[in-house]
Amino acid sequence: MKKREYGDYVEDILDSIDAIEEFVKGMIFEDFKKDKKTVFAVVRAIEIIGEAAKNIPKAVMEKHPQIPWKDMAGMRDKVIHEYFGVDKQVVWETVKHDIPDLKSLIKKILDELGD
Repeated sequence: MKKREYGDYVEDILDSIDAIEEFVKGMIFEDFKKDKKTVFAVVRAIEIIGEAAKNIPKAVMEKHPQIPWKDMAGMRDKVIHEYFGVDKQVVWETVKHDIPDLKSLIKKILDELGD
């Protein structure tokens, strides 16, 4: 298997963001919190974002300080609390408030990699 480079992890982040947007398209919080499959899928995508962020080299993080790398790496801990319960409100707020801004920042990195 080919060794993964940091650009692969950046792509993982963007793919997970795109998946989250697709999963919750047209939903309101009341629908989201009742839909176990969607909650599970979104939480899994957030976990992937967090794991991918942990694999970004320090030099890349320093080059892009506007991206909340540490917060991304801690996203899993933010949405999953004691005894593996999921705080659906925190997940929803992350999806609606943090993910859109993160997407535009991650796209910029991929654009730079493509140049």
